[in-house]
Amino acid sequence: MLTVGDKFPAFDLTAVPGGEEGLTGKFVQITDQTDAGKWKIVFFWPKDFTFVCPTEIVAFGKISKDFADRDAVVYGASIDSEFVHLNWRLHHEELKTLEIPMLADIKRELSTELGILSKTAGVDLRATFIVDNEGIIRHVSVNDLSVGRNPQEILRILDGLQSDELCPCNWKKGDNFL
Repeated sequence: MLTVGDKFPAFDLTAVPGGEEGLTGKFVQITDQTDAGKWKIVFFWPKDFTFVCPTEIVAFGKISKDFADRDAVVYGASIDSEFVHLNWRLHHEELKTLEIPMLADIKRELSTELGILSKTAGVDLRATFIVDNEGIIRHVSVNDLSVGRNPQEILRILDGLQSDELCPCNWKKGDNFL
């Protein structure tokens, strides 16, 4: 698995865009060069139309503006196709207002290069990557398939990384540094 200090892989994936555009049926291409110069939060979930996944996706979407305030973009991804993503958005009430794009890694190329495919289920683990504005991985977390993650914690970690300071346990933006 790629880790902190590694270069995030090049990719070119079809996506359902965020916002109202994501409900039109028009797809976009998102690459590692999209939003160049910004920090990126790239999180993966196992499959669409499951139970834990929408809770995480909705939670990331609700704070997407907080990430944007920090010059960061959020991309969600799974091994499902753009057509499955679109269908899920159209038929899941809370995903209809999703502000972040849903990337389709249907060939599992990015997931394989990152090393985040479950060895038993063949789907993405719940992996989250914080990538700096130069394309370097600065944080990785991976959860088992059954446990959702906390997007607020990812935002807290981003704040710490962007501070370039020593941040103690449970540090939050505005707290003192070490």
